[in-house]
Amino acid sequence: MALHFVGFRGEEYVRAVRVFGPPDFIHIGWDRWARLEVVQDDVAVFATGTAEDEPSAYSFPDIREP
Repeated sequence: MALHFVGFRGEEYVRAVRVFGPPDFIHIGWDRWARLEVVQDDVAVFATGTAEDEPSAYSFPDIREP
């Protein structure tokens, strides 16, 4: 079982870590790749929305570098 955080951008991330613990995976947004990575028995915590939402037609980057 893995813990996924989806769409967290700021202070809400810190609050989610306090409640759920540190994530195994962080997805910048809900796209088709994130949907494929969340498998049965995994837990996905969304900043907004749910796993039932249609994934974005556009992919989000895996890593953001300054």
